[in-house]
Amino acid sequence: MARLHEQALPLESFIENLEAYPPTRVQGTAVFLTSTLQGVPHALLHNLKHNKVLHERIVLLTVRTEDVPYVAREERVEVVQLSPSFWRVIARYGFKEDPSIPDVLAYCAAERLSFELMDTSFFLSRETLVSTERKGMAQWREKIFVWMSKNALRATDFFQIPTNRVVELGAQIEL
Repeated sequence: MARLHEQALPLESFIENLEAYPPTRVQGTAVFLTSTLQGVPHALLHNLKHNKVLHERIVLLTVRTEDVPYVAREERVEVVQLSPSFWRVIARYGFKEDPSIPDVLAYCAAERLSFELMDTSFFLSRETLVSTERKGMAQWREKIFVWMSKNALRATDFFQIPTNRVVELGAQIEL
């Protein structure tokens, strides 16, 4: 996470710049899953860099696991409009619950943010970890961590995202 944060751009100034000087916009909604509330999601940067377009509505979605077994339904989803075309959604689940993005989208409708699933694309970052001799973790630990990362459950399966609606954008992260 520290290596990812080293490259992060400030979200507020990024949104202001895009609203002032918008790139070409395409129809629909783009949901960018991000594990942090700070900085621009890497998948958003890669999509803009390579495709040179943005969807007409951008949703930054963060799923949090709380230190309680269950989260009450009325506390599950928080929706905040960041600009005319950018939204932040924070979904909270207890550690005994299975996160479900389709359920989160249904909760959002009650918070004035509705989705048409067939008009929504989910963008995920797919980080490939690379062991290096940089200062930090011992190299043997880095190699074990890289191996564990390759064998981890994919985000699409964990969050129950419809696979035909997912776009994965990759990056290499040096440990």
